[in-house]
Amino acid sequence: MDDIQVKEQTDLAEEPKKKGISGSTIKIIAILSMLIDHIGAGYLGRLIMKAGFMEVMNSNNLNVMMEWISEYGTLYYTYTAMRMIGRLGFPIFCFLLVEGFQRTHNVKKYALRLGAFALVSEIPFDLCFNGKFLEFTYQNVFFTLFLGLLTMIAFDWIAKKEWAVNGTLNRVVKVIFSAAALAVGAGVAHFLKTDYAATGVICIMALYVFRKKKPLQITAGCIAFLWEVTAPLAFIPIGFYNGQRGLKMKYFFYAFYPVHLLLIWLVCLLMGDGWMSVI
Repeated sequence: MDDIQVKEQTDLAEEPKKKGISGSTIKIIAILSMLIDHIGAGYLGRLIMKAGFMEVMNSNNLNVMMEWISEYGTLYYTYTAMRMIGRLGFPIFCFLLVEGFQRTHNVKKYALRLGAFALVSEIPFDLCFNGKFLEFTYQNVFFTLFLGLLTMIAFDWIAKKEWAVNGTLNRVVKVIFSAAALAVGAGVAHFLKTDYAATGVICIMALYVFRKKKPLQITAGCIAFLWEVTAPLAFIPIGFYNGQRGLKMKYFFYAFYPVHLLLIWLVCLLMGDGWMSVI
């Protein structure tokens, strides 16, 4: 995501301005969306759980539910609104991942960086949402992005290799191998129970497959993310992306992800709710 470099220039001031919004701008939009989502899930989610939300839902009693809503409605609707805003983040990060893969000068370093921060972020992620130092029932989104990147690498390798002398047969073999690569990437995400799991990898690949034509990519993205009501709205800022990097934020997102999760958990801990699970 931070390897977006439209032109090989060392001085950002020399990059000619274009209409639209830069990669750093849409990244900030995604970060703010994610922050709102995680405050809602990590902090307000604990307050809702303390208020007996799960017990009320499991009661299947409409009167009990209505009484709970009348008492805690403001809290619940604020939580819901924050989670809906948060749905804009992941599609943008998927788009930036595809852009970064196309423009990086060293895909191995890119993959190693994603993998390393996936490991670094796991404890803050588990503390924020599970109230445990380390558990393996649900893994952070960096693992999903990492697997999406590996799948793109596989697709790119398959596309560049000649598999048969006959042109038609060569295309058929490439389609079969690409489908297998997608199945493996999605399958591993499902097995590891990463955030967004197999669906996340499939959404990344939908953006990758249609990367050469922006209107088709946006359409494919909107369709791929229809399962989350507000997620397709993320393609509004993506549609205004001008192909330029913008501000230099090479490690900002990588550091922001584990740090903000840890800070949310520390606030919850000070409130006495740090060891609760909201997943």
